[in-house]
Amino acid sequence: MNSLTVQKTSIPGLLLVQLPVFEDARGWFKENWQREKMVAAGLPDFRPVQNNVSFNKMRGTTRGIHAEPWDKYIAVVGGAVFGAWVDLRAGENFGTLYTHELRAGQAIFVPRGVGNGFQTLEPDTGYSYLVTEHWSEQAKNQYTFVNLADQRLAIPWPVDLQQATISEADKNHPDLAAVVPMKKRKTLVLGGNGQLGRALAIAVAGDEDFEFLTREEFDLCNAQDLADLDWAAYETVINAAAFTQVDVAETPEGREKAWEVNVHALSELTQKCSKHGITLVHISSDYVFDGRENSYAEDAPVCPLGVYGQTKAAGDSVVKGLLRHYIFRTSWVIGDGRNFITTMHRLAATGLDPEVVNDQVGRLSFATDIARGILHVLHAEAPFGTYNLTNDGTPVSWATIAKETFKILGYSEVRVKETSTSEYFSEQRFFAPRPANSVLNLAKIKATGFNPPDHLEQLRIYLEPK
Repeated sequence: MNSLTVQKTSIPGLLLVQLPVFEDARGWFKENWQREKMVAAGLPDFRPVQNNVSFNKMRGTTRGIHAEPWDKYIAVVGGAVFGAWVDLRAGENFGTLYTHELRAGQAIFVPRGVGNGFQTLEPDTGYSYLVTEHWSEQAKNQYTFVNLADQRLAIPWPVDLQQATISEADKNHPDLAAVVPMKKRKTLVLGGNGQLGRALAIAVAGDEDFEFLTREEFDLCNAQDLADLDWAAYETVINAAAFTQVDVAETPEGREKAWEVNVHALSELTQKCSKHGITLVHISSDYVFDGRENSYAEDAPVCPLGVYGQTKAAGDSVVKGLLRHYIFRTSWVIGDGRNFITTMHRLAATGLDPEVVNDQVGRLSFATDIARGILHVLHAEAPFGTYNLTNDGTPVSWATIAKETFKILGYSEVRVKETSTSEYFSEQRFFAPRPANSVLNLAKIKATGFNPPDHLEQLRIYLEPK
């Protein structure tokens, strides 16, 4: 065998790897683990942190079917085994069996929750594991087991189990009917009480695979909170927490807080995600650009004008160092809570006539549609990277948005007075410079199959009486 291949099996995520083996009179040589080649061939880039080896003296040594809460890459380093793998994860594939004989030329990638067992076919056999989590007593309590002799599985062991060498613990594991399936790792949403957090909660209502934490429950800036969280329980973290007070960020105190939350704390979160193989979903902003272009694609050079934009650009760079990441750039976010539209609604209802800038152009991003876009990309397993995610439609100014809001609510749009950004902030000591053009190109997100609705149509829906 002189070619490296990765093959799917009957168990989702369980991958058989054919390894090139070079033999001569002295013996053989193989690259047992070669990240670059194997990832290119289709193996997940799972980043192992520990290597374990099981040495087995006699033919017929049989080791029980254990499903651990981590991924494993398994290869034989001497001798041969008959391997048996059982899907013990919750879902329609629970109980699916796959068997294969492993020798020097084969290895297998075993995803979290798939039980692994084997029987040696030769004496002096070595069985090597690369795993993605460090072993601990706490982790051991999360194992799932199934009995080697389960009649429902009917595993065709080459050596009869009555003559095999088996530990007492493995003999006493439960039959499949009594096994509690291993639940898949959850998606954690940080900033669960913000506009996007609340929209995500509505979008996944009733789904136990999602967990939401508010800032009061989990503070990214609190080292103890970071240390205490069981990160191994999560497959994905959606970071909807951020310092977003753009004008306050221009003050001495606000500048420090913006960098603490949007960069330093994010760096700590990124390290946790890297260590535990977690996919990080991070929310970015149009403020990373200076607004001098007609629109911005994902690969446009960043050029932030103010402190908030600088911290978001720096945060993006931190997240991009993580292999498994999505960055979603938004603009003009509108959701459940205080925002520009609710402010216009209040002013219209109380008889106040606002002055609104007419020299900043962009599109609204409704939190409900941001949530839908994020969930779509995750479900579609789109390539990792940066995606612009706003609503679609004709870009307009904030003044036009305000007038449209008044009109939809039944008030005269002439009550909205137009002004320039410089005039609006002329008497304010600290204010953030805004990009004049916040239009983000949506071609990449559309290529995934997600088509954001028109922002002015969504504005009408948003303002409908609830």
